Amino acid sequence: MRALILAVVMLALAGTVAGERAASGPLPRGYNGLAATPPMGWNNYNAYGLELTDRLIRETADRMVSSGMRDAGYVYVSLDDGWMASTRDANGNLRADPSRFPYGIAALAAYVHARGLKLGLYEDAGVKTCGGLPGSLGHESADAATFAAWGVDYLKYDNCYAAEGCGQYTCSAAGERERYAAMRDALLATGRPIVFSVCTWGTDTVWRWGAGYGNLWRTTADIQPTYDSMVSIFKQTVGLGGHAGPGGWNDPDMLEVGNGMSAIEDRTEITLWAAMAAPLIAGTDLVHADAATLALLTDPRVIAVDQDPLGVPARVVSSAQGHYVLERPLAGGDTAVVLFNETGAAATISAGLGSESAVTDLWNGTSAVTATIRADVPAHGAMLYRVGQS
Repeated sequence: MRALILAVVMLALAGTVAGERAASGPLPRGYNGLAATPPMGWNNYNAYGLELTDRLIRETADRMVSSGMRDAGYVYVSLDDGWMASTRDANGNLRADPSRFPYGIAALAAYVHARGLKLGLYEDAGVKTCGGLPGSLGHESADAATFAAWGVDYLKYDNCYAAEGCGQYTCSAAGERERYAAMRDALLATGRPIVFSVCTWGTDTVWRWGAGYGNLWRTTADIQPTYDSMVSIFKQTVGLGGHAGPGGWNDPDMLEVGNGMSAIEDRTEITLWAAMAAPLIAGTDLVHADAATLALLTDPRVIAVDQDPLGVPARVVSSAQGHYVLERPLAGGDTAVVLFNETGAAATISAGLGSESAVTDLWNGTSAVTATIRADVPAHGAMLYRVGQS
């Protein structure tokens, strides 16, 4: 009887280790040596939702090369929710939807890699993804090994269905950190460099702890292709810069540039995201994107601000009456300055520099020496300047 009891105990312990591996606590920011600057790339969700296919991803990868986006720094081609089959295989492994990805994810990764790009995938820290497909809870080690074997370079990890009996968005904070730590540790154990995107929609003040778990963490609910949504997300994120830096970044969600806002509002979004040192993940239909959209996404002077190696996000200097002045210190002693007009009427906005300085308007390339930046900023518009020594 004693031997039988011991065998039962040993089996129970084995099940705990295999299915519910204990996760470690927080690690230092940049623990995996990745994302020294905010990640840049593309994700299908904003433009296509769950409707993604092998052909779409390959065409987008080709377009990222031909349009100059890859050379501008957009290297991650990421598949969001909807890429996988509705069930795991007979061995419990994840598998791609066979009708939409008939060649599998490894073949798709090889195609993307051959074009100098990297592949991103989506999964969930719960029992199901937000779209109802198999989640990774209890399968972290096996799923991480699968991702590594396929050649995945980036994992977006969502926060739906946190446990059996939980609804899509209910119970999402229950054991949240432990669930994210489990996948983080599983990714590290593979030995493959995989950027880890913690997608908790800003729950549980993730910016206070996200740096010990992932390379970026969502600060808000999902963005929508409207000016009001974009500004709301900006306001929720801009004050959190003290928690971000090389190796770990606040993520105000994907760019809606080209998805229905006005040209002025599109430029404002990428200006604010660059100032906040946010990941630049394009969320538009790149295969059919027009020249204006691509020009906004690939402006080298603006990208240089976002990717500045010092990694200090902008802070708000003033915001009276919806007229914002932001400043961001840059490597080498320069400063980025943003004038943002939140309101629906044009306004003159000024920023004093303390002394005469060399000022470059980064959107049009003009330069001047001045002690004050002053501009007529259109409704919903933003100006971006680089300030150096005169």
